Amino acid sequence: MKHRFSFLLRPFSATMDIIALDICFALAFRLKFGTTESLFDVPYVTLFWFINAAWLLVLLLNKPYNFSRLTFTIQNLLVGLAKLIGLHVALVSVFWVFTQGGFYYSREQLALTYVLFLCAGSLWRSVVLILLKVYRAMGYNTRRFVVVGYGPLSRSIQTFYQMYPEIGFKFYGYFDKMNPDNASALRGDYTYLKEYITRNEIDCVYCCLPYIETEQLREIMDFSEEASYQVKLIVDFKGFLTKGVTVEYHDIQPVISLSTHYLDDLQVNVFKRAFDIVFSATVLLTGAPFFLIIALITKLSSKGPAFYSQERIGKWGRPFHIYKFRSMYPDAERSGPALSSGDNDNRITPWGQFMRKTRLDEFPQFYNVLKGDMSVVGPRPERQYFINQIVEKSPEYKYLLMVKPGITSIGQIKFGYAENVEQMVQRLWYDLEYLQRVSFSTDVWLIVQTVRVMMQGRGK
Repeated sequence: MKHRFSFLLRPFSATMDIIALDICFALAFRLKFGTTESLFDVPYVTLFWFINAAWLLVLLLNKPYNFSRLTFTIQNLLVGLAKLIGLHVALVSVFWVFTQGGFYYSREQLALTYVLFLCAGSLWRSVVLILLKVYRAMGYNTRRFVVVGYGPLSRSIQTFYQMYPEIGFKFYGYFDKMNPDNASALRGDYTYLKEYITRNEIDCVYCCLPYIETEQLREIMDFSEEASYQVKLIVDFKGFLTKGVTVEYHDIQPVISLSTHYLDDLQVNVFKRAFDIVFSATVLLTGAPFFLIIALITKLSSKGPAFYSQERIGKWGRPFHIYKFRSMYPDAERSGPALSSGDNDNRITPWGQFMRKTRLDEFPQFYNVLKGDMSVVGPRPERQYFINQIVEKSPEYKYLLMVKPGITSIGQIKFGYAENVEQMVQRLWYDLEYLQRVSFSTDVWLIVQTVRVMMQGRGK
């Protein structure tokens, strides 16, 4: 069965709401009158059946459970519930007026019903959402997808679903014209695509418009009706890096409106900076004794200073000096700039290896945050020497320079330290995702994930 049990989610949700509404109605009756013996006597039995019928009518008119996997969030679920309750209250109010319900029904009992129902509806939605996301993250109830057109943009889609396994999308390969440069990365070419979609019951086909021709796209869309899969188009908007893409209609012609001022809003310029100052100051003040111990161990464990400073490139290409606890022996780069090769790098001290695994070497960068050179969360800053090499392979890196670099990032959590320029390019695609998701909740989530990596000693 291609779509497994996802089709049951809507009837399940409707049933849960009806059950919750009836239970809350009865519980409110009990709390108001101290008994439920007369609940199904006239006139309350009439009100009981009407609120059920009104709820079903609201569901039929609004289809409130039609969420895609990307919009299946607790915020959308709770906002949707509040809207449903608002419409239901309006219908019941009309019923109340026409039946002169003020003479028969208790306003307190009805108000209490809605309060209880809001709590109950929010609770079961939250529980189901969490359980379903955990279930999908474990590899169940997944949707299968392929990407047609191979390139940096198409790789970003695979990266996105790797970062968010709770959405439940499983990658089944790339398809494009075969050539010596991409043959090893592709599942096959266009001649093999239809057979592969049918045999593997693919649910979704992402088509990258920069890499696919119009005729091929038309064939994929025509075949979607026969094979029953979704077609989604990927357009390269990274060059615009805007949070406010809107669609305007000039008669029937859609026109995409783009802002050229990326992240130029109150949330980023004020709230994010305020959070950076408060959080970094708190860490530096409360952790000062602990940092002194780390500095002392660093100093005593090998020759050289406790701290290490190096020039990095920040927002808009401005250089600044980043601070760390020293994890390498002095003069580690006397032969020129070089990236660490991880556990096999003999330039790293034994204590430095531990600090890198637990990310303790990064703590002095909170001073950089206070100065305004960095943010707590943002793409990792690099040296100009390596930036020049990265841009040659992936020009998209220059967009990371439009925001402040950070102590931690999606790339740092999901990928870790890069051992060469190729790995730096791979990490780039994780950090580009952050640019489209800058928010307080995302920053908090990344900080929590960083703490988890530190506690587990999984820093790479």
